[in-house]
Amino acid sequence: MSKVALILSGCGVFDGSEINESVLCLLALSQKGDTYECFAPQGELLVVDHLTRKPTGEKRSILKESARIARGHIRPLEELDPSHFDAILMPGGFGAACNLSTYATDEEECEINPNLKKILISFHQAKKPIGATCISPALIARVFQGKVKLYLTLGSKSSNISLAKMEMSPIEAKSSEVVADEENRVYTTPCYMASENLAEMFQGVKKLVAHL
Repeated sequence: MSKVALILSGCGVFDGSEINESVLCLLALSQKGDTYECFAPQGELLVVDHLTRKPTGEKRSILKESARIARGHIRPLEELDPSHFDAILMPGGFGAACNLSTYATDEEECEINPNLKKILISFHQAKKPIGATCISPALIARVFQGKVKLYLTLGSKSSNISLAKMEMSPIEAKSSEVVADEENRVYTTPCYMASENLAEMFQGVKKLVAHL
C-alpha cells in the first residue's frame, strides 16, 4: 500500500482540475488500496462559466475550489512534505495550465508554480513515482527540461509536439494506455487529450496508478 499526494488546481475542466479525471484517479487509488492526501495552491483563479465556456470576471480561491473535489480534506501545496509520501499524482484540466503554471499563455516557455517545481524535483531525486494525466505531463516536461529526457505523452502526435520542444521523448498513446518511463519512474496517460470515453480513460488511469 502506498501513500499518494494528489495535486489539484481548482474544480472544473476550464478553470481547474478536470473533475472526472480527478475522481477516476481517486477511485483507482482506492481500489488499489492506496491512501491519498489532496493539495492545491492558495492563489486565486479566474472563473470560467462552464455552460458558456466564457470567463465571468469573478475570482475564487484555488484551494477552496479544489476542496469541492476533495470533500474538504485538502491542504495548501506548500505544506506538502515529499518525505511523507510514496508517490505524487496530478490530474489534468485547464487549471494545470493556468493555476499550476503559465502554460496556457506561455506554452513551452511557461513558468511552473515554485512549490510544485520543488516538490516534483524532490520526488524525482528520491526515485519516487510521478504520475500525470491529460495536460499535466507538460508541466513535468518543463520542470525537467534541460535536466532529464523523459518519455511522456499528451496523446496524439500533434499534441506531443510541445513535449518535443521541451526536449522530451514524446510517445503517442490512447486514453486507455499509459506511457511508463521506468528508469525515471514517471507515468503519464492522455485521458481527455485522446478520448471522452470514461471507461477507456479509467483503463489508462488504473494502469498508471498500478505503477505508483
